[in-house]
Amino acid sequence: MADAVRSVLDGAVRRVVLCRPERRNAFDAGLIADLTAAFRSAPAGGARCVVLAGEGPAFSAGADLEWMRAGLALGEAGNREDALRLAGLFAAIAECPLPVVARVHGAALGGGAGLVCAADVAVLSEEATIGFPEVRLGIVPAVISPYVVQRVGAGTARRLFLTGRAIDAAEALRVGLADEVAASDALDAAVDRVTRDLLRGGPGALTAAKTLVTAVDGRPPADVRDETAALIAEIRTGEEAQAGLRAFLERERAPWVAEPPGDAR
Repeated sequence: MADAVRSVLDGAVRRVVLCRPERRNAFDAGLIADLTAAFRSAPAGGARCVVLAGEGPAFSAGADLEWMRAGLALGEAGNREDALRLAGLFAAIAECPLPVVARVHGAALGGGAGLVCAADVAVLSEEATIGFPEVRLGIVPAVISPYVVQRVGAGTARRLFLTGRAIDAAEALRVGLADEVAASDALDAAVDRVTRDLLRGGPGALTAAKTLVTAVDGRPPADVRDETAALIAEIRTGEEAQAGLRAFLERERAPWVAEPPGDAR
């Protein structure tokens, strides 16, 4: 893995870190390629969830200025290829079979905000800011738009995209861009609580639950009744669910839970 991204297995947690602090972890072709590769290989070694973070003062400030300058010389076809590579990155995060937690501090702008929206759970530091300034540059947040709209809804996305204004963590929590906000010195503890909760879930169940949301989103309940009934019947009769249900009924620890059972806080 190149220096733009560091991917380290920490127990059952895969920690993927953007490592361009001198550029505020801004996107360029190298970072896009490295981050895509990191997520495609995330489950290796037995990882069961991923924490995405950034080194230095910012989570990610969006597009690198030099990368943007080089894009001015590309024609429409070249820009389309660049955009498809970027879209592939967000798809690799959103479609990662493991739950993805974004640990967000400092600025998360443009593509950096897109990373937050592609993740499953977003934990922001109270000093974080997040926004979509693309229109102020005469462009649009195109490839990240599906993930933003899915997370906050069309009305909020429209306001955020049109104004280009960065919002603080409290507002991000209110509109749904953040799932939790923590004090700056408690950010890691908050992320660790989320990963502990995730690791209580069966590995197969976590993957199935993640894909389930995508499968039923926007569809009437009647349209997915047979599909969801078939899914739970298949899962209930599987080895993981059989072991988990027996452990619950017998007041024992599920086989995938490493620590002794305590409360669920």
